[in-house]
Amino acid sequence: MADRREERERLRQERIAAQQRAAGGERRRELLGYAVAAALVAVVIAGAAYLIASGGGDSDGTADAPENAFINTGFGGVVAGLEPDGREGTPPPQPENLNLKTVVKEAGCTVKKHPDEGDKHVKQGTKVTYKTDPPTSGSHYPPGAQLAEGAYREFADPRRSVHTLEHGRVAVQYSPELSEERQLALKGLFEEDPRGIMLFPNPKMKSEVAATAWRNSLTCRSYDDRVIDAVRAFRDQFRGAAPEKVPF
Repeated sequence: MADRREERERLRQERIAAQQRAAGGERRRELLGYAVAAALVAVVIAGAAYLIASGGGDSDGTADAPENAFINTGFGGVVAGLEPDGREGTPPPQPENLNLKTVVKEAGCTVKKHPDEGDKHVKQGTKVTYKTDPPTSGSHYPPGAQLAEGAYREFADPRRSVHTLEHGRVAVQYSPELSEERQLALKGLFEEDPRGIMLFPNPKMKSEVAATAWRNSLTCRSYDDRVIDAVRAFRDQFRGAAPEKVPF
């Protein structure tokens, strides 16, 4: 009889021990789950803090660009630290004539097709000399470093913008000495149809207003009200005309 009682007691103790082991394992799994969840929350919080500190997750600052700047990095372009031009432009009048040859002559501007200076990719920081003013082709920074389409308040490095021209874009440029009224007229033209267009001041060129496409240029020594139509006609003829066009 005593042997049976001892056997029952032994079995009871084994069941209790097994239950305790099971409970301990469940508790460890529960604590591990809490630890994993806490780690995930920490990662999310850290990521959110980084995005806030870096201006919304875009290393080129496009998240904070004013709406009127129309910055478009969709084809791989970068802002490269340039200040976007968020000024509201003056809507241009409807054109009376969009024949490029005619409006260029009326505006006192010049349109030229230039020799191909090449399309070699060079490392960032490499010195490049261009033969045209402003540049229309030649060595430039590699893919991923080309300037994004958009309107800027600062001069764009031609080693970036020339690469963008190679993709069928047009760069409209003006002297920083141009009056605010005339700058806003050009900005209004940009806002009329910003697809594939870069707009920025250029203190290095001899013209007051210029537009460039791959191997083609429009230069206007002085600003005239008809310059707007000349730039518009140049834009419409040469936008998309490039050896490595990327869809807009």
